Formats: sequence, C-alpha cells, structure tokens
Amino acid sequence: MTAAVGDRRAAVVNLIAAARSIYDRRETCVADLATSTGLSRAGVELGFQSLEIDATEAQVQKLLDSVPLADRVHVILAANVFVAPLRAIVLARAAAPTVTVRPSRRDPWLARALVAEAKDPSISITPDLDVGEILSGEVHVYGHDETVAAVRARVRCGVLVRAHGAGMGVAFVSRAAECERAAHDLAADVVAFDQRGCLSPRAAFVEGGALRAREFAHALHRQLASWGKRVPRGLLSPDERRDATRWRDAVAFSSELLDAADHAVAFSAETATPWLPPAGRHVLVVAAPTLEHVTRWLAPIAAFVVAVGSDDPGRARGIFPDHARLDFLGRMQRPPLDGPVDRRASHSVRPQICPG
Repeated sequence: MTAAVGDRRAAVVNLIAAARSIYDRRETCVADLATSTGLSRAGVELGFQSLEIDATEAQVQKLLDSVPLADRVHVILAANVFVAPLRAIVLARAAAPTVTVRPSRRDPWLARALVAEAKDPSISITPDLDVGEILSGEVHVYGHDETVAAVRARVRCGVLVRAHGAGMGVAFVSRAAECERAAHDLAADVVAFDQRGCLSPRAAFVEGGALRAREFAHALHRQLASWGKRVPRGLLSPDERRDATRWRDAVAFSSELLDAADHAVAFSAETATPWLPPAGRHVLVVAAPTLEHVTRWLAPIAAFVVAVGSDDPGRARGIFPDHARLDFLGRMQRPPLDGPVDRRASHSVRPQICPG
C-alpha cells in the first residue's frame, strides 16, 4: 500500500509539473484557446491564472485522501472552463493506475497538452470512447446534467459513475464590507471564464436593507464595466445570447436592472427566489436584512451551490450548504488543488444497477 501511495503521489506531482510547464509557455496557445473557448484573448490570459500549478504537499495529501481507489478511471471532459482538465485528470490518476481521457470535442487543447507533457504511460487520450463498451472501473463525467444522464443511461451494470454536473457560485457581502472593494473582488470572480464554470457567482446576498444592496449593485455595475475594458467579454453562443435576453426581459419587470453591452446587474428586494441569471457576466444582487432571509431564499437551489465567496468567510459559514467551497471574494475561481471542486457527494456518485 505504501508503494501504491508513493506512485499516486508521484503521478499527481508530475501532472502539476506538466501544467506548470504549459503555463510557462502559455503565450503560444492564447490565440488558439480564444478561438476554441470563445473567450477574448485577455479572458484566456486571465483564465490561466486559475490553473493549479502551486499545490502544497498538504494539499496534495488532502487530494489523495479525498479519492476512493479504483482499478481504472475513464474521464469524460466538458468545455466550460479550459483549465478544468488538470484537476479532473489529477483526481483520476490519484484514484487509479490506469486512466483514459475523452477530451471535449470543442476544446480538447489542455487535456491533450497535459497528457503529452506528463508522459505518464498510465494516462491515455481516447477521443472516441464509447461508455457503453466500458466493462469495469469508474466513469468520471463532467458537464451538463443532460450529459451525466446520457452517460448513466449507457454504462453497463456495475460501472460506477462519479458525476460533476450543473452547479454555481454565490456571494455573501457582510454588513462590515466596503461596497466598492467587495464589488471589485466579486467582479473578478464573475469575469473569469465569462461566468461559465460551476464556481462562477450568479447571485450576491448583501447583508442589510434594500438601500445598501442597491448601493452594492451600482458598485458592481461600475466594477464590471471597468473589468470589461481590461478583459473584454468573449463571444456568447446563440443559446447563451437567447438566455441572456430572456433573463434581462424577465427581471426588468420585477427588479432594477443595470444593463450594459457586456454585462448586467439586477437588484431584488423580494423574498421569493427570482429567475437566476445565465452565464455571460450577469449577476443578481439580493438584499438580506437577516441571515434567515438568505437561508429561505437559497432553499430551492441549495443543492446546486458549489462555491461561496465572501468578504468575511467566517460569518458566511453555517449560512450556506456544508458541501460548498468557501473562500474570500476574488478567489472563488482559484480553489486549492485539494480534491474535487464539486463536493456534493450525494449528487455525484451512482452505480449502474444490474437487473435481477
């Protein structure tokens, strides 16, 4: 067992070193990634700051402790966040001596580059992997819930599926926060990857009354405009443009909408959970007169909250789901490489049951 642990640790450290090498020459691939992801060139450069290249020994150990062992892991990747393949492949290799990776067809670049750079014979790229032909081991699938459901419908009985499906981030701004500073930090989390990842904040709860929440909404509107000058938003897909238009139209009837060409901020003082914003730098700011108000508002969507950012994480602790990652605003998109981003265990693991 000791030798096995040493092999797993060495493989993880090797993958991190491979990522660091890719990061050091990132300027050679910015243009290609801008094309494949739809991000602006500045958006790609910002995204690279979230590549996990500096894991400590303690974080690596925590990651190793977080993954159940398997004989073989098959990884199916999504294209939402271009740096995400590193964590997915590291987790798979920490779990198993044999790993196959099916990259996103739309954005396979980092997965292929990592496997080539790591030169680990235990990891191979399988672009045409058919999950229906997998006989044993585990499938780690990343993507929309529809993708997860399709994989679970096709795998054979006895194959374990670990799913990392739809999720989002939220923010909590305490009474003590300075609005402009907190808005600047939250905007950084929103701008990264044009808000497409499961760590991206979609809603911000502002402790206090309606006037304070409105003040924060206007500060966030200004900060997103400032960020947009430095890091322009990239291209939205037709579906994303449609969802953005529908959301803007919907919230304009019940909320104050601060609209711009490349972002929008809505302010709501309502108790009911409004329509959550789509990707593309859209944020809903909610007044939170009490902490109980936040709990009630979150109840219908708590299972989808993967990350929480706050100016005061200690005060935020206990308000939000235990499975959610909690960090300071401005750091939501850079979690330590210490295990899965998605900690929703009840959501993520399900074996295919054999009939009879």
